[in-house]
Parts: sequence; structure tokens; C-alpha cells
Amino acid sequence: MATTNAPQQLTEPSSATSRRGAALAAATAGGLLLGVLTNLAQGWLPGAWNQLANSGAIWSASAFIAGALLARRKTLIQAAVGGLVTEAGLVVGYYGYAEFGREGMGSPVFPLVWLAMACVAGPLFGIAGHWSQRGKDARRRVIGLAALAGLFGMEGIMYAWDLHYTPQAAACFAAFALIPLLMARTHRERALTLAAAVPFALLAYSVVILPLQAVSS
Repeated sequence: MATTNAPQQLTEPSSATSRRGAALAAATAGGLLLGVLTNLAQGWLPGAWNQLANSGAIWSASAFIAGALLARRKTLIQAAVGGLVTEAGLVVGYYGYAEFGREGMGSPVFPLVWLAMACVAGPLFGIAGHWSQRGKDARRRVIGLAALAGLFGMEGIMYAWDLHYTPQAAACFAAFALIPLLMARTHRERALTLAAAVPFALLAYSVVILPLQAVSS
């Protein structure tokens, strides 16, 4: 019996490791591809709509999606790592294409700033995506979805208050409201998510948009 079980014991961890590696490789490749696409989309989208292509909400939502996709079979730590490599890959893909496919990315300050932010936002939103799907209780599910909705609330505040782009602000606020309404499981969780998303949006505006404005000025 010992000789027949040993190969299986050795094979199962190896198989699990290879599946984890494949999942993270897919997340990294997806991030790189999205980075290139968001760079291209700036030329495709008309007028001020091109701002949405490389917005913090869109970029962090990719980490959320990675965490949600990894939620079925992966642990919370793996969802965090998946969010990290997705968002870091997105930054590298975006600025890599700017450097080699366009006229250059210019100063390295913003690529480094966005990469540093990806190292923080990627794991956080990877976890949020995991919680939104596999949260052990309603509190975790509400926090996960409220974090995603808050991103679009943050963008809506920026477009409305700082840039005065009314259509873009309306689109972001619509996403802010629709995420809880469409993705939460019950009416109670929808109401709690929408309520929690408001302070999330204000907090994100304070800790993300205001410092970025200071750096750019």
C-alpha cells in the first residue's frame, strides 16, 4: 500500500502547483493584453471619453475580476496575487506599448507611480473580487462589491467636480449604482452595498485622486 500511495502523494501537490502557476500566468498575460488595449483605446474613444480607457477604476476593476475568477478554486492569498500580477501586468503593458509602439512613455515618474499603486490596489481588489463571490458572510460580500462600486464613484466625483465632464461623470455614477443592484445577492445586501460604496468613493478620491493631482501639478 505504501508504494502505491507514494506516487499519488507526489503527483497531487505537483499538479496543484502547476494549476496555480497556469492561473497566475493567465492573469499576468491578461493584464499585459489589457494594458495594450487601454493604450489603444485612448486613440479609439472620442473626445473626453478616452479618459476612461486608463482610469484607475477600469484598471483596478481588472484586479477585481481576476480575484472573482480565481474565487472558485483558489485561496484568498492566490486571489490577492492574481490581482497583483493582473494590475502590474496592465501597467507594464500600457507603458510598454507607449514606449515601443508609440512615441515613448516620457518621464518614468508616472509609470513608477502607477506600478507602486498597482502593488497596493492589485491585491486589495483581488481580495475584494474573491469576497464578492466566496465571502463567508454578507459583510465580506458587501465590502467586496462596495469597493468596486466605490472606484466608479471616485471617478464620477473627479469627472463632475474637477474636470466638469458631465457625460463621463454620469456614466461612472451609473456604474456606481448598477454594481450593487445587479451583483449583490439580496435586496438587503444591495442596500448595504450602495450605502457602503459612498464612503468608499470619498475615501478613494481622497487617497488616490488628490495625491495624483498633486504629483501631476
